[in-house]
Amino acid sequence: MAKKGKTIFVCQECGYESTKWMGRCICGAWNSMVEEKQIDLNTEDKRRRTGSTASAKGATGVAKAGKPSRLSQVTSGETNRIDTGIGELNRVLGGGLVPGSLTLISGEPGIGKSTIIIQAAAHIAAAKGTVLYVSGEESEEQIKIRADRVCAKLPEDLYILAETNIDVIAEVCQQLKPVFLIIDSIQTMYTSDIESAPGSVSQVRTCGNELMRIGKMHGIPVFIVAHVTKSGDLAGPRIVEHMVDCVLSFTGDRSHEMRILRAQKNRFGTTSEIGAFEMAQQGLMEIENLSGTLLEEMEKDSEGAVVTAVYEGTRPLVLEVQALTSQANIGFARRTALGVDNARLSMILAVLEKKMGLSLMNQDVYVNIVGGIRPEGTYTDLAVALAVYSSYKGKALGSGTIAFGEIGLTGDLRAVQNGEKILREAGHLGFERVVLPIRNAERLQKPLASINKERQEKGLPPIKLAGIKNIAEIQKLF
Repeated sequence: MAKKGKTIFVCQECGYESTKWMGRCICGAWNSMVEEKQIDLNTEDKRRRTGSTASAKGATGVAKAGKPSRLSQVTSGETNRIDTGIGELNRVLGGGLVPGSLTLISGEPGIGKSTIIIQAAAHIAAAKGTVLYVSGEESEEQIKIRADRVCAKLPEDLYILAETNIDVIAEVCQQLKPVFLIIDSIQTMYTSDIESAPGSVSQVRTCGNELMRIGKMHGIPVFIVAHVTKSGDLAGPRIVEHMVDCVLSFTGDRSHEMRILRAQKNRFGTTSEIGAFEMAQQGLMEIENLSGTLLEEMEKDSEGAVVTAVYEGTRPLVLEVQALTSQANIGFARRTALGVDNARLSMILAVLEKKMGLSLMNQDVYVNIVGGIRPEGTYTDLAVALAVYSSYKGKALGSGTIAFGEIGLTGDLRAVQNGEKILREAGHLGFERVVLPIRNAERLQKPLASINKERQEKGLPPIKLAGIKNIAEIQKLF
């Protein structure tokens, strides 16, 4: 612990501490060093924060060593997960809230963070018991107005506290003993032991540690709301991002109803799952058939539009890829991608030029994945190439065709995983032709026969597989 009255300079971007002021921090940020004064905490306050007692030390003043446990005898917390009452939120969390976990949720103002939290809080309070919602930005009346709008009935065990002092919050938690704690937001919390302003590195670190102590000691899952910058990154110090167990990102266009929830970090589950919601007057509504929602406005047999599929977490997701090529008028040709990695797009265009002879050097190329989805992996490579080729040649691939696969620098198509599950999803949505790498097509012959048998019983036409070995073969698809 720093000595009483010691002054240090702390970077508000990375948390680096220095005894002298620096114009540029080691992380590269300019004018981010802020002077902060640290004080020594008294012995009683130290005990309260660390949860230690006088008996935890021996006569020599050295803490007793912890007793190791056999890993085979350690009980798992998977069976004790708390159901939030929101299926899509449970999916992203990995099955529900883990007792004692810290979850950070971020998103732009008005995106729906407080809405989804109050809906989850109301369900947990009705099913499990006391829930404490701490607000440092809004008054109790404002939260009540939102809760009346999005919750059919407010449970008696849902408590609201408008407070920013973390010490007061800790005392209230000690009295109420909630089963779920919400902090909105971490940037407004402070402790009187630190003289710096709320939102600084010292305040965020101290308040984050106190929330961690509360959650771990009493087995309380804690939800922490954080602000974001204009670029979509977490605002303020990033230290709290490393403290928590799960980081959720809430994205979407406020002018549209769809919202996407994704886990950027999750110690209790995968980060490849996404949750889909629709903002309505009565709150956030779950979108069960996300693929159908994303494809419902797709025009039939339009140029530059290709349907693709990716595998997100535990389910296949069908998307529409759109591409537009136009003559470049000035300077270098533009390469603009939304939902697709720019480096990946440049590689695909280079393969099309080299292996198929397309002259794209003087063409502006725009690629967009409809719905604001940013899929991970290489599933969409083939669909992007087909969409660019379709727009360049002015030929439509057809709305009844779905394509997925990875493109290598040699122009060969490489197989992707979970092809059978994607094939079944394509059959469920009514597609009649699937364009995929030839290795995937060879592996899917047996599942294809089973799927086509089921379709024949329903009076539907069979699905045809078009196996592609090299990117040059896509010409025969049009």
